[in-house]
Amino acid sequence: MSLKNVRLEVMQFIEKDVASLMEKYLIPIEKIWQPTDFLPNSESDTFFEEIQEIQELAKELPYDFWVVLVGDMITEEALPTYESWLMDVEGVNQVENGGNGWSKWVKHWTGEENRHGDVLNKYLYLSGRVNMKEIEKTTQYLIADGFDIGTDRDPYKNFVYTSFQELATYVSHNRVAKIAKKKGNKRLAKMCQIISGDEMRHHHAYSEFVERIFKVDPSQMMMAFHYMMKQKITMPAHFLRESGGKISTAFEEFSNTAQRIGVYTSKDYVDILQKLIDRWQIDKITNLTQEAEKARDYLMKLPSRMYRLSERMKIPENSYEFKWVTPAVVK
Repeated sequence: MSLKNVRLEVMQFIEKDVASLMEKYLIPIEKIWQPTDFLPNSESDTFFEEIQEIQELAKELPYDFWVVLVGDMITEEALPTYESWLMDVEGVNQVENGGNGWSKWVKHWTGEENRHGDVLNKYLYLSGRVNMKEIEKTTQYLIADGFDIGTDRDPYKNFVYTSFQELATYVSHNRVAKIAKKKGNKRLAKMCQIISGDEMRHHHAYSEFVERIFKVDPSQMMMAFHYMMKQKITMPAHFLRESGGKISTAFEEFSNTAQRIGVYTSKDYVDILQKLIDRWQIDKITNLTQEAEKARDYLMKLPSRMYRLSERMKIPENSYEFKWVTPAVVK
């Protein structure tokens, strides 16, 4: 039997539990928070006063912070790309019999994720500190360009990717929340904090998918984990660009900015790798092929090697001037 057919069988085997996993990790629409819970109510008499408060507090936040918040928002707003990618993964079927369990997971997960870009977009618009048209162009470019995260249609690789990426977005939003809180911006802090909570739930869900695959197809799951970490996890916004029509250094500069203010660093990348190794108990997996054993050895040694590399990395001290953020906010 081909590896593809084995993966399909495993996906079908796990699918029987997807409904219960949705109940465990996703929150019903009527109970979960919505963007309006954190934004001024346009029907309220205090609407304009609240906007004024947002704009006054926004003045206290430095340039690099706005760059990171904009980059995080654009990443969230490129959700159509992520959903279309996941819908094409082996074992996910949205057509037959109204869609299988996996396609229902993807759609409900997308519904939860959609609120993140929505609330951040509205907040940025109200803040008066960013150039929304430039942000909108970047967002459209990112969706139009699509992405290639190196997973092909392989569910094993895709679940490694989502396990990693959801934890990375948790770290980023959580750190942004802490900076906002320190600057006295409680509304923005709560907003980013609750987004980070969603990301952590999603991380646990995808991590459990991987755990279940390890139990029934340990060698190929190990090889998928090895493959993804050897080629390195590509961030979903790696094709980020500003207006002008050319692939630019925007993502690199955004990444440098996030590192400079400590929102997401190369050491965080290694920490996440170590957390996945520990979570999946890579050192205890049994019944591996010889090739998978070698892959395990590589993974176990990888964090210490990457820590050493991260310590030698140097981040530019000067901020790149993005079109997204208005000059008035530069400090």
